[in-house]
Amino acid sequence: MSAVPDAADLPAWARWLAQDADGSWWVYEVEPLEYHRGWYENELGRRQRVGGGEPNPEWRKTLRRLG
Repeated sequence: MSAVPDAADLPAWARWLAQDADGSWWVYEVEPLEYHRGWYENELGRRQRVGGGEPNPEWRKTLRRLG
């Protein structure tokens, strides 16, 4: 797994952080839903890509609530 983005660098509105299978890190305003290769916002709230990294086969374990 690539390094987790620093919380100080994330948008103030971000409430969830997760990594997709391709290594991309994303923040979400509302809890994202899982799909076959990552996470999506279910048409609610904002999302923003906040980093990249190596593909991660354990991406499902990266979802975490911020704050």
